[in-house]
Amino acid sequence: MGDAISYKDLGLVNSRELFRKAVDGGYAIPAYNFNNLEQLQAIITACVETRSPVILQISKGARNYANETMLRYMAKGAVEMAKEMGGDIPIVLHLDHGDSFELCKNCIDSGFSSIMIDGSHLPYDENVALTRQVVEYAHTHDVTVEGELGVLAGIEDEVVAEKSTYTQPEEVEDFVKKTGVDSLAISIGTSHGAYKFKLKEGESVPPLRFDILEECEKRIPGFPIVLHGASSVIPEYVALINQYGGKMDGAVGVPEDQLRKAAASAVCKINIDSDGRLAVTAKIREYLANDPGEFDPRKYLGAARKELISLIKHKNEAVVGSAGKA
Repeated sequence: MGDAISYKDLGLVNSRELFRKAVDGGYAIPAYNFNNLEQLQAIITACVETRSPVILQISKGARNYANETMLRYMAKGAVEMAKEMGGDIPIVLHLDHGDSFELCKNCIDSGFSSIMIDGSHLPYDENVALTRQVVEYAHTHDVTVEGELGVLAGIEDEVVAEKSTYTQPEEVEDFVKKTGVDSLAISIGTSHGAYKFKLKEGESVPPLRFDILEECEKRIPGFPIVLHGASSVIPEYVALINQYGGKMDGAVGVPEDQLRKAAASAVCKINIDSDGRLAVTAKIREYLANDPGEFDPRKYLGAARKELISLIKHKNEAVVGSAGKA
């Protein structure tokens, strides 16, 4: 890789001002993961049409899949596409679950405006030291940093945890002070992937631990808090996937009313990945089952993109509350 590139040259923003407005306004900024062109088009279209700021999230796995140089130009293209649609919305390019200083530095140097360093699997002092190292480099480039305390269960890309560990509220103040992070992901009962909870017959999803969230808010008042693993695993999509040959028994997520409640508090970034994957997969399966002779990817990917636009508009308007906030 050649000379470092600033995110400002790509037309991107960092998350600092967006989070300040979200905390003051009682809503959250949606953070949508993408891996390909159709997902990115859908995110930008839906956010322009709902006048919502947006965080475009790229995991380490997505970066490997799409190629880091290609992603940079896709992000620049997304900014230009939004302008052409008449919606000059704030767009953040964010590394989701960075796992090393080297990866975070590389992303900063290639035009990311926001970085997550996830040291939550490390002993506390090591998490502090790694996060601090990333913050010191990022802040010299005016890039914002998200840290994590507590471990979310589930699987998403290369992030795997057998069980969750709730965030200890007594650690958050110390962690924020020692690391200098701009936002903090906490664990209050969400989890990664489409199989967030193992429920027996007749059981309902356990409520999020709002007591932990409230205690964290008290200890770091006004500080931006992030929820990972916040897809609702929409039953209609699961049913559609299963109807057309898929096998997703027992997939359940976080109810949308709980996410709405979280968004009205200090939670100012809500990560949504699995719901987008489910929408795309459901529509592709349905399309090809109903038209088995079709082999033009534009047809079935176009149907998937249309559904994803609809899903993201719903999330912005009814779940995170970011519609009209751009």
